[in-house]
Amino acid sequence: MFKSRIKLNFSQLVKLKGQSVRIVFIDFAKAFDHVDHNILVDRMRSLGLSDVIIRWMCAFLQGRQQRVKIGDVLSEWLPVIAGMPQGSYLGPLTFIMLINGLEAADMTHKYVDDTTLTEFLSRPSTSSSMQLYVDELIQQATNVGMMINAKKTREMLIGRALKVSMPPVVLNNEMIQRVDTFKLLGVHISNDLKWGQHVNIISSKAASRLYFLKQLKRAGAGTGDLLCFYNTIVRPVLEYASPVWHSSLTVSQCEALESLQKRAMRIIFPHLDYSGSLYIAKAGTLEDRREKLTHRFFKRNILDESSCLHRLLPEKRSQEVVDRLRSSQTFEHYYARTERFKKSFIPFCVNNYQ
Repeated sequence: MFKSRIKLNFSQLVKLKGQSVRIVFIDFAKAFDHVDHNILVDRMRSLGLSDVIIRWMCAFLQGRQQRVKIGDVLSEWLPVIAGMPQGSYLGPLTFIMLINGLEAADMTHKYVDDTTLTEFLSRPSTSSSMQLYVDELIQQATNVGMMINAKKTREMLIGRALKVSMPPVVLNNEMIQRVDTFKLLGVHISNDLKWGQHVNIISSKAASRLYFLKQLKRAGAGTGDLLCFYNTIVRPVLEYASPVWHSSLTVSQCEALESLQKRAMRIIFPHLDYSGSLYIAKAGTLEDRREKLTHRFFKRNILDESSCLHRLLPEKRSQEVVDRLRSSQTFEHYYARTERFKKSFIPFCVNNYQ
């Protein structure tokens, strides 16, 4: 029910080659605290939910009170007429109900409280409609009781639009700051579509956690406990969302990430070389693991025809053509003019994982 508004399929994406992209990353101010209960009930009715569920939600929200404590002083109890109880499973769900109707631009991507507006510009001189999209989004957000934080909202330009003077976007009489990199859902995206800064940041974060691995070693923790700490606390930092960026890494970036696992293995198995420690730990290199994670994600989430990302694939070959081929691959290979596009996620997977 609540999916990003993605209209482009593969044939449309092909026509966008060489164009520029303008992106605005929207930040909602105190998102979950601004869930208006009355608006929420109206939205649930508009979505066609049954009266039983609506009454159950009303019973869940009614009668709640709150007060403030400063030192030993307590304020009076006040009724809670907006917001969701902290830590509840219904908090994200109800917020999604509210923002589900926010669709200003042709490309509006939403994930809980992260909303992104995207615009394609055919030429650097093309006039931008992003200001209109932002103004429309402000009005839509106001109608459901939400507020956009102009100080935390950011804009990014990708492509040839960087070479011309693009007027800034204004939000609530404040110019939105234009950035070269932005952290979206835990992944640091750069306007040059390279992953150097992302690799540097996750490497620094993982290296700081290796300090605690050393402390556990000095405290006498066993090999099993050290491996558990590395597998659950350190390695996930190095592999988070790796299908997105694995295929575009340079050799030096791969080596930088691998060196962190080598350091961890030296701490856990000080008397073994890297290959021996991986054998004892029943683990693989980070590059092999990223390869498997990328392959699995492509098979499960892209090739599946029910996936919202399936439309990014090229059209299937006819069965007559497939039968005549030596290798029965369903999709045609990408023929890219640049290595950057060729190594990006979808082209890389189509060319290697069919």
